[in-house]
Formats: sequence, C-alpha cells, structure tokens
Amino acid sequence: QVQLVESGGGLVQAGGSLRLSCAASGRTFNIYTMGWFRQAPGKEREFVAAISRDGTSTKYSDSVKGRFTISRDNAKNTVYLQMNSLKSEDTAVYYCARSGASVVVTSSSAFRSWGQGTQVTVSS
Repeated sequence: QVQLVESGGGLVQAGGSLRLSCAASGRTFNIYTMGWFRQAPGKEREFVAAISRDGTSTKYSDSVKGRFTISRDNAKNTVYLQMNSLKSEDTAVYYCARSGASVVVTSSSAFRSWGQGTQVTVSS
C-alpha cells in the first residue's frame, strides 16, 4: 500500500510563499504521474498541478499558472509544489495524489492514491 505524506503547509500572509512536499513510499515512484489538488471549505476538490513521470511535462490550473511550480525528485520519491504570490483564495487543504496514467492528467478520478492533506492558510 503506497503512502503519500504531505508537509510544508502553514499560515502565510498574502504575497508570501510556501513550498509543499509530498513523500511517497515504495520503489516505483518514477512510474507514476503525480498531482496536487486542493479543497477549500464548502467547495469541491479542485485540480492544482500535475507532473509527468520524468518531470518534463507539467499542467496547471488557470488560477495558479505563473504563481505555482510543481517539480519532482525521483531519487527522493518526492514531489513539490512551490507556491508564490499567495492569495487569500489559495487557502485550502492541499492533497498530493498519484496516478497510473501514462500522460499528465488533471481529473481527480484518474488519481487513485491520495495523501491526508496539509492545510494552507493565506491571511489578507
């Protein structure tokens, strides 16, 4: 059973930055597309960013494009989400997820393993 453990969340002022990390157990990390999703109170979970197995292809939601950067280190079984120029509307629980898709996907239904989430709160 794969485990995904997020870290790096916290409270930050608007305009600030945070870097989220997601550490995965197992030895086959590099065969999976990885993604970040978020869920704000009272809202549905939404796609944030995803990255291909080798890290050469990425996709972002329009709301974070240009501000967030997803990356991965396959040697460390870790995927990152660098979040800059944070806004109050970025406040949410952020989830790391793993997909067996061979291409970068954005639908939550394509991701079968999920972490517990880490809270990000942006104060205005």
